[in-house]
Amino acid sequence: MHIRLKVWFEVDGEYIFGDGRAELLRLIEQSGSIKEAASNLRMSYRHAWGQIRKLEDRLGTKLVETRVGGKGGGEASLTDAAKEFLSDYEKFRNNLDVFIQEESRKDLRNIFFK
Repeated sequence: MHIRLKVWFEVDGEYIFGDGRAELLRLIEQSGSIKEAASNLRMSYRHAWGQIRKLEDRLGTKLVETRVGGKGGGEASLTDAAKEFLSDYEKFRNNLDVFIQEESRKDLRNIFFK
């Protein structure tokens, strides 16, 4: 048995960051494209940019650098601040997952395997 949970951060009741936005940042870094990252997540380019802007506003720092392209199109990359933020989130998320799995094994054995 494996427990899954959703984690997100809110400020004043407003969603700020969670697994979805983390995946958006990861895909931008991997593909070099906001459009491709958005497409992979089945969201519009406009919606992806809106999420990035909201996060940048809340954090008070630039997360994605873009360069306008010619024939081949533009490109996008994460700033150093975004890479550090994403890395910290991934460490937090992994530690939380390990903790949840360890604790659930203790408690669920008693529930399911009496």
